[in-house]
Amino acid sequence: MKRLFASILSLFCAASAMAAGEPSPACQAKRANIESQIAAAKAKGNDRRVVGLESALAANKRHCTDASLEAERQRHITAANKKVARREADLAAAQAKGDAKKIAKQQRQLDVAREELTEAQKPLAQ
Repeated sequence: MKRLFASILSLFCAASAMAAGEPSPACQAKRANIESQIAAAKAKGNDRRVVGLESALAANKRHCTDASLEAERQRHITAANKKVARREADLAAAQAKGDAKKIAKQQRQLDVAREELTEAQKPLAQ
């Protein structure tokens, strides 16, 4: 009985050690991105941003999984799709009014929204 308990305990410890090992490449990429943002914020003297990014880095180190990153990516894609649809409607309204300045402004905003959507749709780093 003691041997059985000892072997189960050792298997559990080995599994825990493997789970606590190296983070996935996607999590490492996210971590590197946050760290570079921290360096940039420190260089600009933006202390509030540094605090927020350090909090994000700590959360990444504690909770990052490929599944959580994919869920976050899907949320960004959904939000970007909604923004593109809203910008397309704004452009259509401006075109209906015929105001050249508003049309140009709405077209620029639509272009930015489409770029954000394209960025959100990029696959996770593997």
